[in-house]
Amino acid sequence: MEEKKKTAKEIIESYDGEKIRIMEVCGTHTHEIFRLGIRKILPPQIELISGPGCPVCVTPVGYIDEAVMLALEKDAVICTFGDLIRVPGTKMSLSDARSKGAKIQIVYTPLDAVELAKKNPEKQYVFLAVGFETTTPAACLAVKRAKEENLSNFSLLVANKTMPNAYEALKGSADAFLYPGHVNAITGTKLCEELTKEGVSGVVAGFTAKELLTALAVIIEKSKTGKPFFVNCYPRVVKSEGNLPAQKLIAEVMESCDSEWRGLGIIKNSGQKLRKEYKSYDARLKFQLPKIEGRSNPACRCGEVLQGKCKPSDCKVFGKACNPQHPVGACMVSNEGACSAYYQYGGNE
Repeated sequence: MEEKKKTAKEIIESYDGEKIRIMEVCGTHTHEIFRLGIRKILPPQIELISGPGCPVCVTPVGYIDEAVMLALEKDAVICTFGDLIRVPGTKMSLSDARSKGAKIQIVYTPLDAVELAKKNPEKQYVFLAVGFETTTPAACLAVKRAKEENLSNFSLLVANKTMPNAYEALKGSADAFLYPGHVNAITGTKLCEELTKEGVSGVVAGFTAKELLTALAVIIEKSKTGKPFFVNCYPRVVKSEGNLPAQKLIAEVMESCDSEWRGLGIIKNSGQKLRKEYKSYDARLKFQLPKIEGRSNPACRCGEVLQGKCKPSDCKVFGKACNPQHPVGACMVSNEGACSAYYQYGGNE
């Protein structure tokens, strides 16, 4: 009689092998794994750690300081997604700056900022462009639209990042990566496949309970072979070639540059900047911003959390001085932040 195949959940719950350390690169994965109760069924040998997959969290303190300077000293209207407003800078957040008279406008897309600039030509509008390959195309579209409209009062403060070199920087941090499905939907899977040659293992995962359980079960089963592996467990969205139109758009408007990541320092060719054809839309050049070296609160361990060196609950201020109402670090602010997930779902796990 043929043996009945185990379900993904059964593979996970019955695992009794060596320890496997899995890094959730995507902040949404961290939150969904908590929300769905998946951590509760993991055997003690499976350890999940958070990585640098929250765009707000990896944005350095100096970037917030730049945005505050633009708002308070350059009289620019700052357009941003809501979760950046409360991220602490060296001295203040954008929320604090707003209480001092800064003009901060929450928008849903970068194109909203372009429309505001078009309707109010007497004001300068700066969109805070952060995020990975998933949000970069929208920022590129906004710049192209502004150029088509001949707008001189719109610009980007760019902090867009790319994941490939971050994987390289973190390749010794875990036994396998849980790759972010949305990023790979844009980039494709070639890089992840190539990383197996360097001994880096991982799977691309979706976001439903079934997809996440399948991805974790695949990691467990593949790890038993002792060989590096890559599996696309999100084929309904992620294709090997990725999103070619989005890749073309990014390449047209932006080019790679070295970039600072909170906790990881400067990672070579891991950021994006506007090409020279679009330099008039670069807020740093337009407003002649000085180089700013931000300083985070010394009590905050966000940098170590983003490297998988500690859990949020290991931080002395977690859940005490640092909470969603009064965040000390970016990882407690963002809806994708690991500290936010641990606070909301994990308590002091």
